[in-house]
Amino acid sequence: MSEQRRIGYRWNLRTVMAQRNLWKTTELMPLLRSRGINLSESQVYRLVTSTPERIPARTFAALCDILDCSPNELFEPYVEMRAAASANAPRRSEDLGLKPGDPVAYRIRLLSDDEES
Repeated sequence: MSEQRRIGYRWNLRTVMAQRNLWKTTELMPLLRSRGINLSESQVYRLVTSTPERIPARTFAALCDILDCSPNELFEPYVEMRAAASANAPRRSEDLGLKPGDPVAYRIRLLSDDEES
């Protein structure tokens, strides 16, 4: 039985924009352009409203500069842990007492059926 370990992340661009009083995606476009990032209206909208699977480093750096924030404020990684399908384990990390964003490091030892007695 093997453990599956997945890494998740939160994309907080919309929240950080709101904290900086930027409410519309169209307000972000000229700020990006002034830093050499030319994205269409629909690309900026998707960048703000959905979680990107990949983002160019220059775009990410420009967002940090525009919003005067650190990369950690925009991009928040966390560990999701799931047991193998044959295990009788909780499906959500919250059921294990884990919170997204908290570091998770546990050493476990799997026992065979012979060792359990």
